[in-house]
Amino acid sequence: MIDKMALSNKVSSVRKKLGEDNTSPIDIFALMYTTENVTLVKYPLGEKISGACLKNNTSAVIAVNSSMSIGRQRFSLAHELYHLYFDKDMISTICPSKIGGGNQTEKSADQFASYLLMPPAALYEKIQEIKSAENRKLTVKDVIKLEQYFGVSRKAMLFRLQEEGELSQSDAADMQKDVIISAAKLGYDTSLYKPTPENENKGTYGYYIKQAENLLQSDIISTGKYEEWLLDAFRDDIVYGDDMEGGELID
Repeated sequence: MIDKMALSNKVSSVRKKLGEDNTSPIDIFALMYTTENVTLVKYPLGEKISGACLKNNTSAVIAVNSSMSIGRQRFSLAHELYHLYFDKDMISTICPSKIGGGNQTEKSADQFASYLLMPPAALYEKIQEIKSAENRKLTVKDVIKLEQYFGVSRKAMLFRLQEEGELSQSDAADMQKDVIISAAKLGYDTSLYKPTPENENKGTYGYYIKQAENLLQSDIISTGKYEEWLLDAFRDDIVYGDDMEGGELID
């Protein structure tokens, strides 16, 4: 059985480590880009894998499936942080795409991810705000408002709302239909529900890139080796320059 109080404490410690308070929505990718000794890899991993984590005593690599929606990628990254910080006996793990599936550790990692992105107190407050003191069920419109606020996928939000007793299994099943169009009709940006664009779905960020730069600047590796490593890491943009039309914008 999952100890939700212990998980909440773990979430608080990670949010503090990342420099965040206990209730605000977080940009988890931006935070990971600057986290010491962690390399983040975005790569299309197919339909059955959400992410992976490999670690040793000095550094770690987290991979996120970029063929999943942006909202789901955020959840997957939060899930992998559980393995990074709290799965002490793990050296490497590959995580399935089904939320709430797998062994007890995977279930705990999913619950941790849910709490990290949607802190219990913050979620409760938003639900009460939406209901306006009315004793009623949440609607699709309400669910969309919540997932947009916290930046998570429809499945991740429905998983959590069922856990909290706010939705029945049948209600949640009905809300899994027409995800993108239902949000679009309410005026929301739908990028949360779409995968990373194909021309951007492979990339390496964080520790690996900084270490390669440090080795180049220290004359430990040649420019040729530096560029080779960057190309291996899918960072053609650094080697050849960003091909964004019009060049850099300084605004």
